[in-house]
Amino acid sequence: MKYLHLIWAELFRRKTRTILTLVSILAAFLLFGLLNGVRESFDQAGQSAQGAKRLQTSSKLSFIDTLPSSLTDRIARTDGVKEVTYANWFGGAYQKPENQVFSFAVAPNYLDLYPEIAVDPAQRKTFDATRTGILVGEGLMKRFGWKVGQKIPLMSTIFPNSDGTKNWAFDIVGVMKPKDKAAGGWYDQMIIMHWKYFDESCPYNRGQVGWYISGVNDVNQADRVAKAIDTLSANSDHETKSMTEAAATASWMKQMADIGLIVGSIMGAVFFTLLLLTGNTMAQAVRERIPELAVLKTIGFRNGAVLGLVLAESVLLVLIGGVLGLGLAALAGPVLTAVSGGVINMPPVGVNSWLLGLGLMVAIGLLVGALPAIRAMRLNIVDALAGR
Repeated sequence: MKYLHLIWAELFRRKTRTILTLVSILAAFLLFGLLNGVRESFDQAGQSAQGAKRLQTSSKLSFIDTLPSSLTDRIARTDGVKEVTYANWFGGAYQKPENQVFSFAVAPNYLDLYPEIAVDPAQRKTFDATRTGILVGEGLMKRFGWKVGQKIPLMSTIFPNSDGTKNWAFDIVGVMKPKDKAAGGWYDQMIIMHWKYFDESCPYNRGQVGWYISGVNDVNQADRVAKAIDTLSANSDHETKSMTEAAATASWMKQMADIGLIVGSIMGAVFFTLLLLTGNTMAQAVRERIPELAVLKTIGFRNGAVLGLVLAESVLLVLIGGVLGLGLAALAGPVLTAVSGGVINMPPVGVNSWLLGLGLMVAIGLLVGALPAIRAMRLNIVDALAGR
């Protein structure tokens, strides 16, 4: 802090160059904040406290293959299983294929295994009694301007109904809300319908189940229970693979896209470019100040002090741009979600993102400042003052 005024003056000696560099750093960490939030959101899918108590059983071959509904009673009788339910992927879209929504055909007791989803008791009762009824996430209701009691058309991108078309009609009878708002992105954006109605109306399903969800009595016995469930269909034409809900969700996402790899690749390219840009800025800044650095040595600044001044300048440059970028990402996320009406659901920039971001800022600052700082430390006073 003793030499902060000196570092600050040197940092903004060339204001235009410094401001342009800061804008580049800001853009890089703005992108980092938004993309890292998306990555964390995918990584944390299914990792709720309740999710640890659930196992998901799907086809061993692929998650798009179905299983016989006859497995329901056999799984329910497995030692360690408290309750079992099931669901099918519906693949719904509203008005046009681009407006895809998470939509599932579920068993009557599906919500019993998801206590983190809040539904008004009266609406739940209406849903149970309405064959074509659906429960819709609060976010989707706002996104499309739907209201309870409204009849809406949904187009399935996969399954036709009994008339041979892929157009279905449903009655909105209730709204689903996440009890924990921090984990509301998934439940807030989905639709559930009756599996029985789906099965009877789709000529291709014929009693098949997409996957099973089992509540376990003891989370510490989850691995044993998962193996016991898979043993039920061993060596059959419908072998299963059971895993915790978190692992199943991660596996499901990776079959569609490896979010971590995509985000990591983008950020790797961005930060590599940032290293070159910021390194060039610091090299130019030190090269221009060689006589001044020689004067500092002449009046008593030691080699270590000169090294520290250049490194501090480099780290401060990256910290200013990086903090502004992450701060802008924290503000932009909720704004994008609100403006898009939930179409773009940006997760908040959390503590983990801030800590990782600050670590990257310091590391990048030290890395790009290392060579110019070492050069400044090794300056020969006579040669530097003579311009050699």
